[in-house]
Amino acid sequence: MEVNASVFFSVGLAAVVVWRMRRFLDLPTRAPQLDRLINFFWVPGIVLYLFALLIHWKTDRLDEIYTLLLLSMVVLVLVRVQEYRPARTLLLAVAPYVLYAVIELLSGALSSDFLREYRGLFSNSKGFAIIWLITFVLIARKQKKHLEIERVQREAEEKERREIAAQNAVLESMVAERTASLTQQTEELQHALEELKTTQAQLIQAEKMASLGELTAGIAHEIQNPLNFVTNFSDVSAELVTELEEEQQRPDRDAALEAELLADLRQNLQKITHHGQRAASIVRGMLEHSRASTGERQATDLNVLADEYLRLAYHGLRAKDKSFNATLNTHFAPDLRKINAVAQDLGRVLLNLFTNAFYAVQKRKEQGQADYAPTVSIATRQLPDGDVEIRVRDNGTGIPEGVRQKIFQPFFTTKPTGEGTGLGLSLSYDIVTKAHAGTLEVESQEGRGTEFIITLPA
Repeated sequence: MEVNASVFFSVGLAAVVVWRMRRFLDLPTRAPQLDRLINFFWVPGIVLYLFALLIHWKTDRLDEIYTLLLLSMVVLVLVRVQEYRPARTLLLAVAPYVLYAVIELLSGALSSDFLREYRGLFSNSKGFAIIWLITFVLIARKQKKHLEIERVQREAEEKERREIAAQNAVLESMVAERTASLTQQTEELQHALEELKTTQAQLIQAEKMASLGELTAGIAHEIQNPLNFVTNFSDVSAELVTELEEEQQRPDRDAALEAELLADLRQNLQKITHHGQRAASIVRGMLEHSRASTGERQATDLNVLADEYLRLAYHGLRAKDKSFNATLNTHFAPDLRKINAVAQDLGRVLLNLFTNAFYAVQKRKEQGQADYAPTVSIATRQLPDGDVEIRVRDNGTGIPEGVRQKIFQPFFTTKPTGEGTGLGLSLSYDIVTKAHAGTLEVESQEGRGTEFIITLPA
């Protein structure tokens, strides 16, 4: 019965040790095969018990042998999972106790007298081993708690990284979708810009053609006068030649009459030449206006240029409306110096300003004011600093204050739909300010008239 109680006590104590060790080291996860193996920790105890009964071994060393076997199993388990830091600490904790148990068992087996003689030493050693074991078990528990905290932190960090990765994936997907959308919008805007540029080029060309049409109408009316003179003087000259031939065939020729006829003929030919040159000048101006600007600058007399385009614009409007009449006032500075400019470009500017002026006075005339006299004025002036100033004034409808700041913007027009493209003043502003480094300003009173002021550097 003594052997029975001792062995079963040792087996019960081993069960507690194995259970605690499995939980502490988390053996089912770290070493599942080893965990299943140590479930048979009770086998050595039962074997020893049966062996003692068989040979009638009545010794008090049976529990010590089983304890040593149990400690050996614990050491083997700790060696297998020594990559786990608390396991290494536990291995260090049980090593002195295992060493003490081996020495005590061997000493008792070899000589019981030796064991009794040094019992005090063995008791002290056992106490030291137990204190060492408890101390390092506590250290191992602290390490396990610390590792558990680190594990929780790592899991939290890993969870946070996964959440961040998921958010990044969502953001990347959103960015990709947004990028694709922006790319599509960019392509659409690029396409719209190309269409806008094409439309703008077409509108500019339409504005030039409209300007050319107005100029052509003025030229057709203006060129009619010199052509009529050429025709009339040609007919008169032909009659003079016929009279001269008849006089030469008479037997009593009148020398004085022949000289008078020749003088008249010479005078007619001079007038034909003069009006022919005038017609050629008008045609040349039309060709210069119709062709693209070369940008070549040359000395330009602004008085001549302004007078020519004023009359061309006026006759162009009269070609459309025979009932329209207006007073043309010119105040040209006699001391105006020529400036280095692109004459055909400035001609387009003046033609635009004159056309707008005649349009404004015509619209005011249509309002039915009885005492209203349409008047368009052009004045040039030499400024003290050497610059040249051109003022184009009308007494038409004027420009409302709300739209006065917009009149030089492209495609902005105060005319009804179909009567203007909104590019005339914009092109004129660019020609004056950008191409000739000048200024183009406007002063207007609604219902009273408008004045455009061009300043060109010398």
